[in-house]
Amino acid sequence: MIIYQLLLRAFGNRACVPGGSYAQNGSGKFNDVTDEVLAKFRKLSIGAVWYTGVISHATRTHFRTIPDNDPSLVKGEAGSPYAIRNYFDVDPALAVNLDNRMAEFEALVARTHKAGMKVIIDFVPNHVYREYRSYFTAENFYPLDGPLHLPESLHSRYVENPALATGNDVFHAWPSENDWYDTVKLNYNNRSTWSKMLQVLKFWAGKGVDGFRCDMVELVPPAFFDWAFRALRAERPDLFFIAEVYGKENYRRYADAGFDLLYDKSGFYDALRGIVRGERPASCLTQEWQALGDLQPRMLNFLENHDEQRLASDFFAGSGKAGMAALAVSLLFNTSSFMLYFGQEFGERGMEAEGFSQVDGRTSIYDYCCIPSGARYLAGHLTVDETVVYKEYCRLLRIATADAIFSKGGTFDLMYANPVSAHFDPSRQFAWMRGYAGSVMAIVANFAGHPVDVDVFIPAEASAYFGLPATTGRTVHFHVAAHDYTRIDVSR
Repeated sequence: MIIYQLLLRAFGNRACVPGGSYAQNGSGKFNDVTDEVLAKFRKLSIGAVWYTGVISHATRTHFRTIPDNDPSLVKGEAGSPYAIRNYFDVDPALAVNLDNRMAEFEALVARTHKAGMKVIIDFVPNHVYREYRSYFTAENFYPLDGPLHLPESLHSRYVENPALATGNDVFHAWPSENDWYDTVKLNYNNRSTWSKMLQVLKFWAGKGVDGFRCDMVELVPPAFFDWAFRALRAERPDLFFIAEVYGKENYRRYADAGFDLLYDKSGFYDALRGIVRGERPASCLTQEWQALGDLQPRMLNFLENHDEQRLASDFFAGSGKAGMAALAVSLLFNTSSFMLYFGQEFGERGMEAEGFSQVDGRTSIYDYCCIPSGARYLAGHLTVDETVVYKEYCRLLRIATADAIFSKGGTFDLMYANPVSAHFDPSRQFAWMRGYAGSVMAIVANFAGHPVDVDVFIPAEASAYFGLPATTGRTVHFHVAAHDYTRIDVSR
């Protein structure tokens, strides 16, 4: 499955000023994702859209029927989508008609389903906005000794006594600027927290949501997810769940808890990032997939999301074109699902200072901003380079999902048979095979900044693995452009 992450707030064709308010910059809306927009998503072979920032969260913006938040606690003008202030409401900034906001979300769900795609939203189980009390009691938090002391730089007059543990496991009353000071941690030692969070999931499942990307699962006991998922699937067996999990040592624990997909962040993503940046050899990918064992089909590959730097940013590949080798490996190496972050398909660079977020290679989740490439796309004015990148994304995503060799086939890693030589550099090239129903492809991804001519040895066991005629092994020649990949049919 290809998952498209869309930060709704930053979607649309509008001009934004750095640090601008909602009145100045506006916000993307549920209604902006029209039937025409969804048809464009389908050109990218998208199977599900993860609408990020749907649930109502803390903000500095005043909405007439909603209680205001203490501005000193809110990060940026818009606020973090993960500082939840009401689990049973949508972000009012995403609605055209404030009083009709839930109906507008429900209509978006219906449009997405009509377009043949599933709907994913965030489930934030570990923490809530610091002022959120209406759904919780003291037993749902971790009270500490003494009052809260927020960083002096916030100039905050907010009073909390006793202080509550902060969302990123700060169990003292002095969170820093780098901590999640806008949130408090939920206490799963108390069973009422389990029941309350199950009701949150049931509420959104009742709105037609198909799946949940579950935030920071490693801070929540796996037993909660196992219990909640069993209860939910008894009523909605089609529901699926994605774990934002970072430590490879925790992959198995959360897979066993019932998650369908798990972020492969500290494995494949970190390896590919290191390879693209010249910090790791391409051959390191072998140990990453081998370590996964039977978990491989349940991993979610990605090169971008709202937490990571843009692939085309100066901090990563430097351009959309320079990320193509990494994209090819992410999509074509195995049958793992893949997540695409909006704007990535155009080579969005994320190199703007948006307000709370400065030039860091990311699209801000704290500001009312928009992505330049997305605005150009909606206006029909992509640059030449953006058009080239977009067409290649459409092509590669279509191959990954529609060609049975890549959507269903087996994988054979050729790196062990191709050590460093005058004809192959395993630090900058990665070679593998994919095969299905008698058709077999050999593929080479070139991470070097120059074109290469390489000879790849295909051992006899690789041919036997795919049921090809017996052979003593053979060598296949590839010419691969810089930061690109090439595939050759080796079925005969």
